[in-house]
Amino acid sequence: MKRMRDHLPSRRIIAVLAAALLATGTAACGNSDTGDGGGKDDGKITLGFSQVGAESGWRTANTTSIKESAAAAGVDLKFDDAQQKQENQIKAIRNFIQQKVDVIAFSPVVESGWDTVLKEAKDAKIPVILTDRSVDSADKSLYKTFLGSDFVKEGRLAGEWLVEQKKGATGPVNIVELQGTTGSAPANDRKKGFAEAIAANPNLKIIASQSGDFTRAGGKQVMEQFLKANPKIDVLFAHNDDMGLGALEAITAAGKVPGKDITIITVDAVKDGMQALADGRFNFIAECSPLLGPQLMDLAKKVHNGEEVPARIETQETTFTQEQAKAALPERKY
Repeated sequence: MKRMRDHLPSRRIIAVLAAALLATGTAACGNSDTGDGGGKDDGKITLGFSQVGAESGWRTANTTSIKESAAAAGVDLKFDDAQQKQENQIKAIRNFIQQKVDVIAFSPVVESGWDTVLKEAKDAKIPVILTDRSVDSADKSLYKTFLGSDFVKEGRLAGEWLVEQKKGATGPVNIVELQGTTGSAPANDRKKGFAEAIAANPNLKIIASQSGDFTRAGGKQVMEQFLKANPKIDVLFAHNDDMGLGALEAITAAGKVPGKDITIITVDAVKDGMQALADGRFNFIAECSPLLGPQLMDLAKKVHNGEEVPARIETQETTFTQEQAKAALPERKY
């Protein structure tokens, strides 16, 4: 009997330790479900954002807007730069899912190939917001909303301005087109809108069209090829300012005067592009605003709270001629 009593204290200690471990385990499980990666729930929402890259002045301004807006709104931002590779974005989204972020947002590198990873986010009950660029998924339930521009409209505005400028022209007007990243929504849609706008004018002819990948280096390289292959180019339509700025170098090196010998139309209206327009080296810009940060933070909070949001939210934008660019430049934020 003495031996049995000797074991009782040790048994009590084991029981107490087991109860303590069970309580600790329960608490840990509770924390892992908070959606903040297992940390303390301080009321903040965690937003996982995958950016296309840093291919242009527009993209840099977009990234700055998102980071600054997250800080101002008290949103815990997990930011990833995909370096213009879809596989990097898919990996980032899966990492966000594993981290149990509250909301995922991203600007898709290209339109196709997202259904599988977006379904994974949906199954994890993490709402997704598309920013700037859309996807071509037939299942619209895979994301909550799209925030960005009407790229078709931007292309159409560029084409309509050209039609107006060339009204009454009798001879052929030879156009070359610097397209954005192949397969991306802005490249597809701007091309479509521009083509639709000039379709009724047979003298306006696109004689060459190639991707410059939205970069200055790409714009310069492709424009050099255009100039060598086509002795008479009247108009350049560049899908963004950066490619247009790269093309300026090629045009000047070829002994031509940009803005005079070749009419230049671009999209975006970043500061460098606006300066080129004010200086007369560009002729027209259709605006595409990168300052989506404040709207994105507002949407992230709403979808996290289960509020209904519109399926598509478009930014308000305008167009610029030389005089309008001169007036707008002093107050330009990007």
